[in-house]
Amino acid sequence: MGSALTARIIEEHATAARALPSSGTAADRRRAALAVLTAQGLPTARDENWKYANLRTLERLRFVPAASSAGATTLSVSAADLPAPLPACARYVFVDGLFAPALSAPAASGNASVTPLAALAPLPGPAAPDSVDERFLALNEAFATDGAAIRVSGGAAGASIELLFVARADAQAGASYPRVNLQLDAGANLTLIERHLSVGSDNSFVNSAVTVQLARGATVDHYRLQELGVRAILFDTLTATLAQDASYQLHAISTGAQAARSTVSVRLAGEGATLAMANAALGDGAQLLDTFALVQHLAPRARTTQTFRGIAAGRARVAFNGKIVVAKSAPGTDSQQSLRGLLAGADAEIDVRPQLEIYTDEVRCSHGATVGKLDEQMLFYLLSRGLDRDTAQRLLKWAFLGNVIAKIAVPALRREIEARLPGVLKDTTLRELL
Repeated sequence: MGSALTARIIEEHATAARALPSSGTAADRRRAALAVLTAQGLPTARDENWKYANLRTLERLRFVPAASSAGATTLSVSAADLPAPLPACARYVFVDGLFAPALSAPAASGNASVTPLAALAPLPGPAAPDSVDERFLALNEAFATDGAAIRVSGGAAGASIELLFVARADAQAGASYPRVNLQLDAGANLTLIERHLSVGSDNSFVNSAVTVQLARGATVDHYRLQELGVRAILFDTLTATLAQDASYQLHAISTGAQAARSTVSVRLAGEGATLAMANAALGDGAQLLDTFALVQHLAPRARTTQTFRGIAAGRARVAFNGKIVVAKSAPGTDSQQSLRGLLAGADAEIDVRPQLEIYTDEVRCSHGATVGKLDEQMLFYLLSRGLDRDTAQRLLKWAFLGNVIAKIAVPALRREIEARLPGVLKDTTLRELL
């Protein structure tokens, strides 16, 4: 971004510095993050992978953390404001980026430990950004005050953890900086549900950072639900590194926010590592939902499947840019992309962009991308069976999302999503038919 915005970020950081953890390494990391922002700034629309994102919103936002103490930030949030707890799943709630123990329900587990980052000294954080696409990591590093550090040891017993990141404050009061550092030891397995939602103000600014490190043979099922308020602004960055034979199942459903940009960067660094991504984005009104997903195959015989389903209604814009790079050191790579968009409004727009860069032989890589309207033949068939046009259209939309919804392996979570999405699709009849 421009120098004026960078200068304002530095100025706001100086104002907030007293409330930020500043011991030892934490202070060094913050200084390094500010140096990156000073030298390079945030991305702009001129950067290739950011041309769909709404970066102009940054000019009117505040960057200081919205809250400085857990007590102050949770005063107007109660358990009744939150989704019902999932069975056999430990819950950790963060409000405006700060841990809220009164709203949480941690569970003891011999294999998993969850520690609020503010309780650790020094405060750990994500690695320095490797590229312009990860530069919002530096912004999170500079301002974040809390988050979740999750460590899972190996063993037959898995763990189930739910993280709720609640945005409460108005964007003019400051920003929310959710942060997750996830590390799995060799052979460990985890189910992680990560949710972002609004309570109170629907006009929040959220900058989220998640780092994932999977050791040999580790397995994670990671569910990400973005359900922020209708005027919220979200910039989200997830980076993951997979060692040999590690398996990462990443499921993401985005329905909220006025403008949301998600950057995903996954490195398959170990032989036989497996990544399965399933993303769905539902935009309506004037929403903008943008995702850039970079997958780097760096070791032999790794596998990637990438599925995206997007629906744009009203004047919404939905974009998914999926780039898979196969390095010279990665023969035997197996990669599949399926990116599909459904236009459900005369003024809506969907952009799907599959990319493959292959620098070795002996690979099996395929991709497909389509954007279109509802299948007229299927619509005619449903109408001929006595359904009215609106119900038939919404059933087809639901079927279009089936490849993503069916991959949700947590029954209670899948039922909740199945009950909620008809409301997102603005249909009560569909809810009764499911």
